[in-house]
Amino acid sequence: MDAAAEYLSLDEPDRSNHLWKYTPWRRVHPTGDITSIPDGIGSPRLRLIGLDGGDAPDGIRLQEGVSSVSVLPQSDVVTSSFLQAVSASSQWTLHVEPNFSSQHPVMLDIDAGDSTSVLHLVLDVGRLSELELITRVSGSGEWFGFLRTGEIGEGSILNDVVVCVQDGGTLLRVDSIAIGRDAQVRAGTVCSGSERTKADLRYRMGEPGGNLRILGSVLSSDGMHLDHHLEIHHDAPETFSRLAWNSACGGKSRTVGTGMLRVADGSRGTDAAQLFHNLLLSKDAEADSIPELEVLEHEVVGCGHGTANGPIDEDQLFYLETRGFDPSDARGSLIAAFLNSTLSEMGSEALHGWLVRLLASELESLGAP
Repeated sequence: MDAAAEYLSLDEPDRSNHLWKYTPWRRVHPTGDITSIPDGIGSPRLRLIGLDGGDAPDGIRLQEGVSSVSVLPQSDVVTSSFLQAVSASSQWTLHVEPNFSSQHPVMLDIDAGDSTSVLHLVLDVGRLSELELITRVSGSGEWFGFLRTGEIGEGSILNDVVVCVQDGGTLLRVDSIAIGRDAQVRAGTVCSGSERTKADLRYRMGEPGGNLRILGSVLSSDGMHLDHHLEIHHDAPETFSRLAWNSACGGKSRTVGTGMLRVADGSRGTDAAQLFHNLLLSKDAEADSIPELEVLEHEVVGCGHGTANGPIDEDQLFYLETRGFDPSDARGSLIAAFLNSTLSEMGSEALHGWLVRLLASELESLGAP
């Protein structure tokens, strides 16, 4: 059964489903008519460049088309089949050669344009490679669909940061990534700008020795609704994961973070934990976090989860104001420091510096303080 036929055979997902509890599927479908697969969805413009704007180094390249589609068996069938169907003419593969190494971050710049568009990107990261990859998504269209599938090769070291800074509209994002033996991955998400985001990010460690850190810095204001669902599947012995997700919510916005750690029977020596922190910037802002565990293996190092919500600390504000900060600057500094606690873990000094400048620009443009 092809992707379109599979999607059309499905029922609407129930709100009792962990994934769809806070954002119904029809709200992020490009037309709202979930019984149809719309025609005429465009393709974004892609550029692969160095962080300084120069050419990307040899050993990493974009190729139009995909040789195979590898979606994790645990992925949501509704969104994965729908995005595969609508992206049939908008497919690219990012190839990273085995043993590739870059001293400087590489950027995949995705301009979604000013109309509805979609992209299926396959990550083909060769074994023993080492790089920092920034994927920046911008544009002003009403809807952008972004499906990422693929595999991180064994022994690779990858800092993979996705930055979503559209000028409004809806973003539907799905990641379905397999992590190879002894690979070390930092998967960062920086999100602000879109009016509505629904992201379903899933990672599977099916070989021993995988090491994964998922990091989020989410900034919302006005009436934004930003919903991120994250799953980590430990399906092999001696795997490690940490999830740290920070959201700052202002105006009448709402952020949602749902996390699931699944430890399969036989995954001895697993060490896994997740933590959600939410900073509420106004009395009308709302943040929901639901961390969950499903542990079927007895011999684990540890599995834990937690969540915390709260406003800006008035004592910290007072302290900064006594040191010469005006109230707006003091508030902005505390928001930046809160989000920077996860930004700082996403990569090298060069990558972190770029992200800090981006955060400062987003705080200013959104008027978050």
